[in-house]
Amino acid sequence: MNIALLEDDPVQAGHVQQILEADGHRCDCFETGGSFLGAVTHDSYDLLIMDWQLPDEDGVSVLRELRHRLEWPVPVLFLTQRESEADIVTALDAGADDYMVKPPRAAELKARIRALTRRLKSGDEGEEVLTFGPFTIYRKQRRILLHGESLTLTDKDFDLTLFLFENKGRLLSRKYLLERIWGVTSNINTRTVDTHMSRLRRKLGIKPENGFRIKTIYQHGYRLEDVHEA
Repeated sequence: MNIALLEDDPVQAGHVQQILEADGHRCDCFETGGSFLGAVTHDSYDLLIMDWQLPDEDGVSVLRELRHRLEWPVPVLFLTQRESEADIVTALDAGADDYMVKPPRAAELKARIRALTRRLKSGDEGEEVLTFGPFTIYRKQRRILLHGESLTLTDKDFDLTLFLFENKGRLLSRKYLLERIWGVTSNINTRTVDTHMSRLRRKLGIKPENGFRIKTIYQHGYRLEDVHEA
């Protein structure tokens, strides 16, 4: 998983980063709320870990701003020295999904991340049939219809299309798409993503007339947009 960590103490940040990377995750560290907000709103992360006390603003304010800005749900774990019941309630009410008190124990932190991931996946996989305008996606059958007509797709085409629609409105970097669709250890060139996107536009008829478009973000990646919401 790609994880963003908001922690101004370099010792604490290094400790948490070491735990996460030993568990197979990638962890980007940020010391200020401003740098964290900028990165999370312009890059692709699967989980956010946030401290409360920061040099520029408090973590709860950053979290509220994130929930306001982001159009997609990203699980958030608060990791802080504050341990009163009132503080925990405040963070959860602001949009945190879980709360831990520093210093984190490695096994517990890993377990809580696994639990958050399971919760997110169970929500994603709740519906077998998904409908987005004229597009109908059948998860188990791995089939997509456009205006009732079945589309001919490769396995990677289906996986990429499903991921785009599940993350509608979210900016997805080429590197992130390679990790999620082709595998974390893949050595495939990022041009592979560009080739597949170009093909999907044609194969799926993803164009304004059908209600959606795949927008290319220069030097970054792609975003599937609903033209009626743009």
